[in-house]
Amino acid sequence: MEKQIEELKYDIEEINSLLESASRTRVKDLLGLDKRKLETELIQKQDRLKSSTEQKSIPGTIVKPRTGTYTVTIHNYAWDQSDKFMKLYVTLKGVQSLPKDQVTSHFTKRSIRLKVNDLDGKNHELYISNLFDDVQPSESFVKIKKDTVLVMMRKDNSKTWTYVTQRENKEKEAKKPKVDENADPNDSLMTMMKQMYEDGDDEMKKTIAKAWSESRNKQSKDTE
Repeated sequence: MEKQIEELKYDIEEINSLLESASRTRVKDLLGLDKRKLETELIQKQDRLKSSTEQKSIPGTIVKPRTGTYTVTIHNYAWDQSDKFMKLYVTLKGVQSLPKDQVTSHFTKRSIRLKVNDLDGKNHELYISNLFDDVQPSESFVKIKKDTVLVMMRKDNSKTWTYVTQRENKEKEAKKPKVDENADPNDSLMTMMKQMYEDGDDEMKKTIAKAWSESRNKQSKDTE
């Protein structure tokens, strides 16, 4: 029963993700209808589970709730890719010492959920929806390494991913400077360099600053 409830929650979250990206009214209505059906089924199963648990409890016995655990959302991870796999590296100190059943994963075509339970008194959860491209859930898996969980998402094709999610891709595309065909080429280049400087990491900023400095020095010498 608990497994069925868990799967229903995953299905509802996946529909919510699809609703965010859907644009056609009919599609949204159909997704909304399916969502309401699943939510009704979820409530019914939760009620049955609660009723079953209460019936099994022994009168006069106090069941102490498990304390000391709470869920921490994982936001940081490293990533890499090959032609076949998109790889996420999640750093969790001591994760290799946990029983295997305390590290679980759930994949859909466009999402990944990783759960690590009771590690140093905390549960850890990574959930990514709206992946950059489709993956094959049945061919995706996780590996436990020293202080790291490696998430292996099997790509549905060999296309290179620019980012992990479509959201990141759209945000970066929106920030790209628009090229004005009628503008002075030097002005357009300067605008692009400024945008690259603002969005770049420390190494990129150092490189651009050095290029600007060398360019100004060259211009000064040419005017002497």
